[in-house]
Amino acid sequence: MIDLGPHAVFIICAYIGVILAVAALIGWTLREARRTARRIAAIEASGIRRRSAR
Repeated sequence: MIDLGPHAVFIICAYIGVILAVAALIGWTLREARRTARRIAAIEASGIRRRSAR
């Protein structure tokens, strides 16, 4: 393993923090995409159509 010197704990914690933040952003994006798709399907099921569908 690479010698990270006296700041190894900080560097490792920083990497872990970044990995968690990126994972949270990916999860949030996927959840919002599913929620938006459900909302669009509900609106279209109620009879409202998109202007681009004409």
